[in-house]
Order: sequence, then structure tokens, then C-alpha cells
Amino acid sequence: MSRIATVFGGSGFVGRYITQRLAKSGWRVRVAVRRPNEAHFVRPYGVPGQVEPVLANIRNEASVAAAVRGTNAVINCVGILLETSKQKFNDLHHEAAGRIARLATESNAERLIQISSIGANPSSDSRYAQSKGKGEIAVVEAFPSAVILRPSVVFGQEDQFFNKFAAMTRFSPVVPTVSGKTLFQPVYVGDVAAATIRAVEDTSVVGVFELGGPEIMSFRELMQRMLEVIRKRRLVLDAPLPIARIMAGALDVAQFVSGGLLLNSVITRDQIKQLTRNNVVASDAQTLQDLGISAVAMEAILETYLYRFRPVGQYTAIHESSSIVQEDKLRR
Repeated sequence: MSRIATVFGGSGFVGRYITQRLAKSGWRVRVAVRRPNEAHFVRPYGVPGQVEPVLANIRNEASVAAAVRGTNAVINCVGILLETSKQKFNDLHHEAAGRIARLATESNAERLIQISSIGANPSSDSRYAQSKGKGEIAVVEAFPSAVILRPSVVFGQEDQFFNKFAAMTRFSPVVPTVSGKTLFQPVYVGDVAAATIRAVEDTSVVGVFELGGPEIMSFRELMQRMLEVIRKRRLVLDAPLPIARIMAGALDVAQFVSGGLLLNSVITRDQIKQLTRNNVVASDAQTLQDLGISAVAMEAILETYLYRFRPVGQYTAIHESSSIVQEDKLRR
């Protein structure tokens, strides 16, 4: 009999990599999303009929129950980085996570994996970190054997971190940072997916795992690394916290007053709170290594998708080699 896995948020950045890995491992996969008609691109991840998008509103009890009915494993990848008038951190990260875990238990699912984040803390003054922390508690209360995965900043082709700042260089001579000394431990999305599959298939895997890559770098150093990859010179400017808070407050107010029509995708007050805290794996945490996974370094991946932000894009290698030849001729 085929094993069935339900992946909530399986069409998102992290979710699609998990879905591909599950299909490759022989699972039938239900990709639970709000708009199945917009998620047909997941079907080719497996053989015909193996991967199917299904309708699921994680705020709705019956909808979630239908998505997990008869499933062997449930993976919850749902998460947002910005709140809107309809999408709130607490609704999605806390209440919905608990609902999914409870209904997974009622449907007799064997495994539940919750994708959280480093810094999750129910007592945090950051609404994002607080909602993630409360979500973890709700999940474990409803499904005691659940595995919690807490990645640091996740990088990969569709990421919202390096892509966002690289895009800024197309029109700005400055790459702005806030709390530029804050440390991060970026983890490759493929490694997060591999950790998820290991947790799904190995019942000896239990507890909380913090996922980070092999390098720990400051926010400022990450921006400098990104600039090296895209072959551009830009000023990396760290905005003073008081000024950043004023700007973020003004943008948050504009979003509220406009009823969400003006979405603050630049910087929010809640993000500033998060940026003042290091985002690295704790010294006493279970890690990728405990799952038997060797973390992929950024240098092995960034080149494969940030090249499009270079001055001559995919032709950079040819351009650089021809420049070297010309310089060599001039020396002669």
C-alpha cells in the first residue's frame, strides 16, 4: 500500500522542495493549499497521480480534517513573514498549527513534522517569534511525538532573502541593513527538505532540531558575500536603529490606514525586533549533523541562481574570460 503524506503549504518555497523529496522517496503526496488551481505546477514532481494539490483552508476544521484523512504523515510548512489585514501571525503559526496537529492525531497519522524557525519563543516581544513558539507548544500538546524543525534563514532559488537584496542593486547604489552585526547561519532549502524526509521516515527521530549551514556570518557580511557573487559594487549601509524604527513605524501605519492596500514589504517594527537577535543554532541543540546530513555551503548554491543579477547575467564567465585574455595581450 502506498504511503500518503499531506504537506500543508506544499506549493511554497520550502514546501515544494519537501514535496519533491517525498515523491522521489515513493510517497503519494497531497499538497494542501488554499488555491489548488494555482498549484498545478507540483504535479510533475512525481509520476502521474502521485502528487496532487488539494483544497485546504487551515482556518477551517472540516477542510483540515479532509486533507489529513487517511494520511500516514503530515508536514506543516505554512508560514508568513509579513502580516496583512487577513493573514496574521497568531492565526497561522499558532492556532492553525495546533489545529493541524490535533486533527492529525484524530486521523491516526503516524508522523507530524512542524517547520518552525530559530528564535521561536512564546515569551518573545516579536509577534512572529512569539506565534512560532506558541505554535510549537500547541503542536506538541496535540501530537506529543511531533518533530519540530527550526531553520535559520533559508536560502535557495526562490528565497526571499538574497533575491530581495540582490534585486535592490538594480536601482540602488546602497544596500541597507538594520543591526548589521546580527549573526545568521543560512541553511540551504534542500537540506531543510532532507531533514524533513529523515524525520518523516525515521521514527527514532524525536524532539526539536535547529537547522543551520556551515557558516555563521553577520548581516553585513552576508550582503557583502551577495555582492561578490553578483559582481557589483554597492555601499552596505547600516541604518541606525532609532531611524529604522521610525521608518518602520511610519510604513506600518501607512499599511494600517490604507487597509492593507499599501503593504509594508520594506521593513516592519516586528522585523526590527527580530533583527536585533542572533539567528544561529544553539550550542546544545540537535542539528542537521544529528540527522546524518552534511550542510551545503552557500558558495555551492548562490552562484546557481543569483547570476541573473550580474551586469551581464549568464554570460559573466565568458565576459570575464575575454577580459583576462585582453589584459594578457596588453601586458605583452
